[in-house]
Amino acid sequence: MPVSMSEKRFEELVGDALDLIPPEFTRAIDNVVVLVEPRDPDDPHLLGLYHGIALTERDSHYGGALPDTVTIYRDAILEICDDENQVVEEVAITVIHEIAHYFGIPEERLHQLGWG
Repeated sequence: MPVSMSEKRFEELVGDALDLIPPEFTRAIDNVVVLVEPRDPDDPHLLGLYHGIALTERDSHYGGALPDTVTIYRDAILEICDDENQVVEEVAITVIHEIAHYFGIPEERLHQLGWG
């Protein structure tokens, strides 16, 4: 049974997860917006999505680009969790996973590191 949680509380958990990122990495994050949406319309089971140009792929022509986005899908996460503690853990994993894509870390490496 999905966990019931207010949108405000879920957004607080996303903020808490962002606070887990070490300062040396947060200082390197530029031109990224973190969003919370109910579900991805194309893949309703998707927990999060990074959309943009990874830091490792940016070059001198990058200027003036729209912000990259990290979207965290609230309903998809709540659906797979049994209690609030699991939601806290899954939000942290998902946020860190998607931010890692911004830094150019590929999916396979994230799974090897345990950030599934």
